[in-house]
Amino acid sequence: MLSVSTATSASTGAATADFRRHLVSADAQRAVHWIVRSADHHGLPFAVVDKNNARLYVFDASGKLQGDSAALLGQTPGDEIAPHVGAHAAAGFVPVHERTTPAGRFVSKPGRNLQGEAIVWVDYESAFAIHRLRPGAAHATRAARLASPTPQDNRMSLGCVIVPVAFYTSVVERVLGRSSAVVYVLPESGSLRDVFNAL
Repeated sequence: MLSVSTATSASTGAATADFRRHLVSADAQRAVHWIVRSADHHGLPFAVVDKNNARLYVFDASGKLQGDSAALLGQTPGDEIAPHVGAHAAAGFVPVHERTTPAGRFVSKPGRNLQGEAIVWVDYESAFAIHRLRPGAAHATRAARLASPTPQDNRMSLGCVIVPVAFYTSVVERVLGRSSAVVYVLPESGSLRDVFNAL
């Protein structure tokens, strides 16, 4: 469930997140406020992937939301990285059961894939990245899923987080595509504390 969130100021003057009145789930709000207040992002820009609501939130280093978007996620539910998914992706075929979007905290880096496309590597070894919607046979279907009002039909990637081209260019590339950042992927099963012990 999504709710409108605004920045709040603690009497102690502690840093708080600023969602700019965007609709944000309770779990995402909790995670982002913890990230900012604890400085877990170490002063880097950061992003939060809310898998249950199929959304990507991108923040600057101060915790101010720069933008959010619907996202396509791994076809197969699950919070773990399959052991050989990186090698399978490099070979050109990822089995369906390995197509998960893993939960956790990742230090991302901008880079390029084998085709020379600019992407944000979330976990290079497992070929897990944030990238734009690509042209191809599945483009129309994927674009329709991104535009749909519900998250239930957004599970159709090999595991990467896929966003519309305009959002990638104007937000992801600008905020995450210039230097290292931190990407937090919220779990879809279990609690936040299962993945982020300090929460």
